[in-house]
Amino acid sequence: MYQHGVDRTSLDEVMAASGVSKSQLYHYFADKDALVLAVIILQAERVLDAQQPHLDVLDSLPAIRAWRDAIVRLNIVVHGRGCPLGSLASELANDSEPARKRLAASFAAWRDRIEGGLNKMRERGELAASADPCELAIALLTAVQGGLLLAKTTHSSRPLEIALDMAVEHVAKHLTTP
Repeated sequence: MYQHGVDRTSLDEVMAASGVSKSQLYHYFADKDALVLAVIILQAERVLDAQQPHLDVLDSLPAIRAWRDAIVRLNIVVHGRGCPLGSLASELANDSEPARKRLAASFAAWRDRIEGGLNKMRERGELAASADPCELAIALLTAVQGGLLLAKTTHSSRPLEIALDMAVEHVAKHLTTP
């Protein structure tokens, strides 16, 4: 589904790729929609895992910059194929309410991980009290998603680098010490 999209992937192709029979497939998934929800869960786990160990330690500006560098390197490693979650969201969000909700929850979990590090910075007094860690996390995640989309479209990591650099500098403007 990541390679061909949900609409262009048949259950017969899923069975062939996984080596299971139709009865086995339907034992675990009532229909293609149920399978798609499982794919979203799996892809969300993969996306978050691919950002480790950086994602769980975003509690300083150098750590955020290291995460930014890891995201750019990961984009290069996957040859600019974009974000699996972003691709699924683009394809499914307008047509499937259960898929949209699952994707929204996946992005929220990602945002929460980023926000956790920003909250630690705020607790230590490194992030201004006026800064909203949730909004900063959304800005960073939006930079990732928009940057990955343009990087995929242009076959260049430069849009991703620019978007992330701008978002990281926005966070830096909220630091209490330069």
